[in-house]
Amino acid sequence: MLVNGKWTEDWQPVQKADEKGRFVRQTSSFRHWITPDGAPGPTGEGGFQAEAGRYRLYVAYICPWASRTLMARALKGLEDVIAVTVVAPALSSEGWQFGGYPGADVDPLFGATHLHELYTRADPEFTGRATVPVLWDEKTGTIVNNESADIIRMLDTAFEGLVPSDLRLYPEDLAAEIDALNPRIYDQLNNGVYKAGFALTQGAYDEAVDGVFAMLDELETRLSDGRDFLFGSRFTETDIRLFVTLIRFDAAYHGLFKTNRRRIADYVALSAYMERVLRLDGVRATVNMDHITRGYYSIKTLNATGIVPTGPQHIIDLLARTAP
Repeated sequence: MLVNGKWTEDWQPVQKADEKGRFVRQTSSFRHWITPDGAPGPTGEGGFQAEAGRYRLYVAYICPWASRTLMARALKGLEDVIAVTVVAPALSSEGWQFGGYPGADVDPLFGATHLHELYTRADPEFTGRATVPVLWDEKTGTIVNNESADIIRMLDTAFEGLVPSDLRLYPEDLAAEIDALNPRIYDQLNNGVYKAGFALTQGAYDEAVDGVFAMLDELETRLSDGRDFLFGSRFTETDIRLFVTLIRFDAAYHGLFKTNRRRIADYVALSAYMERVLRLDGVRATVNMDHITRGYYSIKTLNATGIVPTGPQHIIDLLARTAP
């Protein structure tokens, strides 16, 4: 991680643990917002006006949080407005790195070798982990935001004047329901799989895995009434949050993270839901299963040999069926 702008130690998957051995995730550090007129958003400073070609997303296909932003960008039709740079799937001793793997990009702006170099460009005294996604402002040369939840919200509305869209990921009439379900899905499922995989005690693992499958069972029941998406016929940001974990589950979390009571393939409604989401315009292109499996199985504390599995076949078949 970075301490006062200097790289100090090899990358480790467990950022922090509490007194009971529970995995604790780092809080995002850059919280500015892009707005239609450049006025300040809910947090941070102003000056970040929505403009075509000004902003760039740095992402990793392996990372569900980064993939959230890729999905929002695609669903809102912003591919020609916001550029994307993809880092390599396997984390190096200095974290995310550029190039060196099929589908990974070199840094087009500064020729950086590692993502942490962008963090110190934005803040020469930065202390913390250099995470994805990063929303970069090419005009001012700084990080706008590195919190995926914020980025999804700003992509939903900030660029409407440039690229009008009928899709609203956070509609006002569903805001209360979205705000109630989002944190539960995050705690029990999105972050729950990590709390299980990186638990340092049996008790912490048992607690996390119970939460994972309680949430999956609840969502299976919710979707079994025939609705298309979590809130009915409309696709929202909560669906993005759910999908990015589902698509990784059988390939990585089920085995590597020890969340192996059941697969998503064992859930009829969740499996059908996952395929419906993959068929939405632009979503399939945000899923790179080679990067996902390469990335997760490169975590040495979980997979010392570095051997990458070749399946699961049902996910390979699913992605083939939904390919553009």
